[in-house]
Amino acid sequence: MQWSDQAIIIGVKRHGETSVVAEVMTRARGRHLGLVRGGRSRTMQPVLQPGNEVEVTWRARLDEHLGEFRMEPVRLRAARLMEAATSVYGVQAMGALLRLLPERDPHPHLYEALDVILENLHDPRDAGELFVRFEIAVLNDLGFGLDLAECAATGRRDDLVYVSPKSGRAVSREAGAPYADKMLALPGFLAEGGAADYDSLAAAFRMTAFFLHRHVYEPRGIGLSTAREGFVQAALKALKPQDTVAHP
Repeated sequence: MQWSDQAIIIGVKRHGETSVVAEVMTRARGRHLGLVRGGRSRTMQPVLQPGNEVEVTWRARLDEHLGEFRMEPVRLRAARLMEAATSVYGVQAMGALLRLLPERDPHPHLYEALDVILENLHDPRDAGELFVRFEIAVLNDLGFGLDLAECAATGRRDDLVYVSPKSGRAVSREAGAPYADKMLALPGFLAEGGAADYDSLAAAFRMTAFFLHRHVYEPRGIGLSTAREGFVQAALKALKPQDTVAHP
């Protein structure tokens, strides 16, 4: 068995004295693991850093085996990803999200989104919005998609300000008013476009955290990653600098 594909490194674990098991997100074959012999060498260590883009060839005798990776660097951006807090935490947080998906299950649109976000993680103002949209895309691929395009009660597509915690669907201001205290806020940049401000981004992080916890983390007995918490703090601080930013 053999195939080649574009891939982004999302994690590495030591294996023996000289090798590593690399975890990558591939364009066509989803999240995939493979052994990299000599992966702890001085030559390979700079390549095998989360966020780097590589050309990978996987070989194994049988498809169900771990197999071996051969890698060639394409875009080494790990050093730049260490320059900002949103980058440091963001690459780890997105790796944690991708690990929620079944291994070897293709998600080409998530690969494309990951590639785009990694190029923009250094800018906290862009990174926060892009990360929220990535979380929504992962929820969708896990079967828990949010419908934020029209009101669940009336079908109208304007003045959408709430999200039903039960259905994950948008609700208009008028229809949701009697239940406002039970609703989640729908961030304006997700409903109407435009740029996020501090309040709308904080609301977006609360919304995605709620649905991730309810549908994914709680049933699996796990919690939100600490990397996500660090990313949220860094992204919000960029929009509203202050000594302490409350976690949404």
